[in-house]
Amino acid sequence: MLNIKRHARKIFLIAAAGAVVFMSCVLANGNFLDDTARTSPIKDKADKTVYELQNTFNSIYGLYKDSVVYISTEKTVKMRYNHPFMDDPFFRDFFGARPNMPDTMKQKGLGTGFLISKDGFICTNHHLVSQMDSVTVKVNDHEYKAKIIGSDPVSDIALLKIDGRSDFRPVYFGDSDKVKIGDMAIAIGNPFGLDRTITSGIISATGRSDIDQMGNSHIQTDASINPGNSGGPLINLDGEVIGVNRMIYSQTGGNLGIGFAIPINKAKEVLISLKEHGKIRRGYLGVEMSPLTEEFAKQLGLPNDEGALVGNVLQGSPADRAGIRIEDVILKVDNEKVKDPRDLFSIISRTPIGKTVKLSVWRDRSEKNFWATLKERP
Repeated sequence: MLNIKRHARKIFLIAAAGAVVFMSCVLANGNFLDDTARTSPIKDKADKTVYELQNTFNSIYGLYKDSVVYISTEKTVKMRYNHPFMDDPFFRDFFGARPNMPDTMKQKGLGTGFLISKDGFICTNHHLVSQMDSVTVKVNDHEYKAKIIGSDPVSDIALLKIDGRSDFRPVYFGDSDKVKIGDMAIAIGNPFGLDRTITSGIISATGRSDIDQMGNSHIQTDASINPGNSGGPLINLDGEVIGVNRMIYSQTGGNLGIGFAIPINKAKEVLISLKEHGKIRRGYLGVEMSPLTEEFAKQLGLPNDEGALVGNVLQGSPADRAGIRIEDVILKVDNEKVKDPRDLFSIISRTPIGKTVKLSVWRDRSEKNFWATLKERP
């Protein structure tokens, strides 16, 4: 026993002596990273305005980190199989394939939203939550089941509600009518599920109305927006939300610097209506449009291909009662020019229900006037 203790003590003394020698070498020769511990020659010499901008980004993130939320959705979908017989459970049982071929599967999605009231109302995109079985909202590390108060496919805006608290931190709305090309913009969202990612860029364009069939106006930005950013806020340097991020233009599925946001002034109108009615009440004319080509415009005697060509008139609709016919070209609504079907949809949608409007129509190589009393869109 004595010999073992003496041996262990000897090993300890040798190790301690080695450590002293090693530390002496380090102190004598220095750490090999000592050369990197010097102060950068340009530290504190950068333009102060750059640091002010950086501080603004820091402040905006701090302001919104508790206001931007993570949205996850789930929907049960029926499985479809390549062979029609295999859609029938009997045939799957008969062929012994049923255990490996489920009837349904869970389809999951993710996106972003932002709080607009202290009691838990949330703005997001319609396409994120439409027809979903469940919507879950995560605020920081707390999860809440969300109720869809209303959702509008035309504007792509949805209003959600979560309960349990009355001290949520809502965002600050700005004025999207004052947005200018070249303004700086910040996006916060959950791209690819990466919680509360912040990116920045500029406003590339305003009033983009040719990117969807409804003719909705959009703000274009080069702030990096990717799948998962949809429904999140686009923010100006004053820390105000100026838009709701909606979509990107991409040939690869990733960011190419072309993103689009719904102007917040438009979103506010929709949100108020969704809160009051659960839906958006829009004017309805009751016509279906067809493409107006330059060649067909010439056949009709039109000077150009501007206008909305009527492809069908729904029976009993305001257009039908007004006397509108197939191959009429609607040129104006109450003297407001109609360049294409998107223009017509936009004008009719924002016209009060029950109002009688004058339709200037091209028929039989001349312009004629008709009057239609708008109904609510079904």
